[in-house]
Amino acid sequence: MLDKNAVAKIARLARIEITEAEKEDFAVKISGVLQWMEQLNEVNTDNVPQLASVAAVTLPWRDDKVTDGNQQEAVLKNAPQSDYGCFVVPKVME
Repeated sequence: MLDKNAVAKIARLARIEITEAEKEDFAVKISGVLQWMEQLNEVNTDNVPQLASVAAVTLPWRDDKVTDGNQQEAVLKNAPQSDYGCFVVPKVME
């Protein structure tokens, strides 16, 4: 079980300000979570396949085609200044 000093250190590392009364409460709660995690580590999962989602949903695939988007004019319409189909930006280095 965690003590109040360990909880204070965790709170300091997380940049969370807690009171003395909260330290005791968090010590009990965090210890409970850690005990539950130890129980989960005891479960044999050798023959269990990895799971990305509990729902058997497959996402639709689309063809991976490279296009230029054909939106140059729409993109440059919002630019403060453009020249030769490109954005004009201030010079950074000389």
